[in-house]
Formats: sequence, structure tokens, C-alpha cells
Amino acid sequence: MSETHDPQLLKGVLSVLLLHLLAERESYGYEVVQRLQAAGFADVLEGSVYPALTRLQREGRLETRLVPSASGPARKYYRLTAGGHEALAGGLGAWSRHIAAVDAVLSRPLPPSENGD
Repeated sequence: MSETHDPQLLKGVLSVLLLHLLAERESYGYEVVQRLQAAGFADVLEGSVYPALTRLQREGRLETRLVPSASGPARKYYRLTAGGHEALAGGLGAWSRHIAAVDAVLSRPLPPSENGD
């Protein structure tokens, strides 16, 4: 059974996930979707990934190149720019701080419930 992810939480971290996957290796859009799904984000759809890739490219964090495909039209491959590597480093640091802050609150013991549950 695959688990679903809160769309709002995913939206906040999708850029960092995409940058990390593309830092691992250059990929075309649908391959990025497949890699996210294989990593446990089964509910991630192309409709959220492609706009994020376009935004990251517009921001100068990704560059693209077209590669001919034997099975159809040329594929647009994405790879990180120097700005993308900087954004990834900053995003990883921010994500680590966010996790630590959330964990600091959620790991606090709760008082016993008043209704006896």
C-alpha cells in the first residue's frame, strides 16, 4: 500500500527534492516523476512536477538540453546550474533546520488526556 503525502507539505519541499534528484543525475521530466514515485512519492503527478521544473529553470537553477529519442519526440533533459547547486545547499540547510524545529515540538511529552483516552 502506498502512502499519500500532504500536498501542502510536499509543495514546500518539492523544489529541494527535484534539485537533489537532478544533482544525482541529469533526467528528463517524466523520468523525474518516475524517480520521485519510486522514492515513495507515489501520489506525485506530472502536473505538479513540470511547473516546478519550469519555475526552477526560469529562476536559473536548471538548464536544459534536447536529446533525440528513438521512441518519439526529443526529450528535454534537466540539469543543475551553479545557481541550482547553491539553491540545493541552501534548501538542504533550511530543511534540516525545519525538521529539527518541528521535531523539537512534536517530541515533547503530552499531558494525560482529560477524557481518559
